[in-house]
Order: sequence, then C-alpha cells, then structure tokens
Amino acid sequence: MEDQVPAKYKRVLLKLSGETLMGNKNFGISPEVLRHYAQEIKEVLETGVEIAIVIGGGNIYRGLQANETGIEKVQGDYMGMLATVINGMALQSALESIGVFTRLISAIEMKAIAEPYIRRRAIRHLEKGRVVIFSAGTGSPYFTTDSAAALRANEINADVILKGTRVDGIYTADPEKDPDAEMIEQISFTRVISEGLGIMDMTAFTLCQENDLPIVVFNINEPGNLKRILTGEKVGTLVSG
Repeated sequence: MEDQVPAKYKRVLLKLSGETLMGNKNFGISPEVLRHYAQEIKEVLETGVEIAIVIGGGNIYRGLQANETGIEKVQGDYMGMLATVINGMALQSALESIGVFTRLISAIEMKAIAEPYIRRRAIRHLEKGRVVIFSAGTGSPYFTTDSAAALRANEINADVILKGTRVDGIYTADPEKDPDAEMIEQISFTRVISEGLGIMDMTAFTLCQENDLPIVVFNINEPGNLKRILTGEKVGTLVSG
C-alpha cells in the first residue's frame, strides 16, 4: 500500500456513464478513456479503499432508443443491460492489464462471462481488495443504471456514491450551455428535488435520500480527482442531508 487507508471513505461505489467511455468518438469505446479510468481506479485501490463500479451502456445502446427503432421497451431495456456487460468486460480487461484483480458480476446470468450477483460474495470480493464491476443493471427492465448504482451501493453498505461526469459538479444551470452557470459545492437532497437538478433519475435519487447515502458528483476526466475525493479534498459537489 502506498498510503494509509484514507479517513474520508472506506468503501465506495463509482458510477460511470457509458457515454463517458466514448471520449471524442460518436459511439463505442475510447482506448484512451478506458486506460485513464483504469489508472485512476488503480491509484485509489492502492490506498486501501474498496471499490465497486456500475457502468452504463449509452455508448453502445440506450433503452430510450427503442421507440425510434420500433423495438418494444422491455426488449430495448434488456438490450441496454447487455451493453453494460460489454462495457464491464472492457473495463475489467483494462484493469487486469495493469495488475488489478477484478470480478465482473452480472444481474443477468451468463456463466461464461460473469459471476451471478450474490450480495455476500460481492462484499467478500471487496474485502479481499478486488474491484467489483456490477453489470446488467438491476436485471429488470424499467430501471436505469443510476437505479442499479443506488441499489448496489446500499446493498454493499457503501459509504458514498461517486458519480463521474464530464463537468466539475452540479451547477445552477447546464455549464456546457450557460457560461454564467455557477458550481454548487454542497447541496441537500431536498434542494436538488425542489430545483429539479438532474443528478440521477428520481428512483435512484430517492433510494439514496431514504437511506442517507451521500452522492459526490465530480469530473472523472480530470486526472487525480478520484483519489483527491477519497483522501478528503473538496472536489465536485456533495449531495447529502
């Protein structure tokens, strides 16, 4: 271990969107982004933090596209879940190529590729220092990967959800569209709901609020940000209380 276990958080769930994996591409997986994520995760793991990951599938397929293609919604949602498994396999490969032990866990059984989700086994993997990648969402249609992240984080008793995005945190308006938007360093669950700030879908957000599970929204593309959060620095926006 390079450092002592940080005092801030001991076990975290990192939520990554599939879109972030595209980098500057229009679809698919950017090798550069994949390597960047793997290195960031490895640096944090070496400090003794236990890390679980939920990754979306929007770079490959989104269930929301089903209406445009004529595919039934439930079928489209399952297709989206399979896309998250592909991303999970890619991230697993990138992590293992730099010496990180991982376990890919799928909510939909596929023995040749991933372990089935068993809560106690997943927690045991974390305790042994393995990075656990949860894929296939919740295993049920009508739920987003945000909901899967909130569910799994609560099930494994994570201390926080770290939501990696392309922006530095939560702003008063969309910073990519409004140059006058101001970043908020800390905000309550109640204010997020009242102001309609789209951090996560409401199912996921409510699950975090009811179980007093804080969320940190931060820029995952900034090198070192992940480690800074876990060693106690103020990075991004903290949603709590």
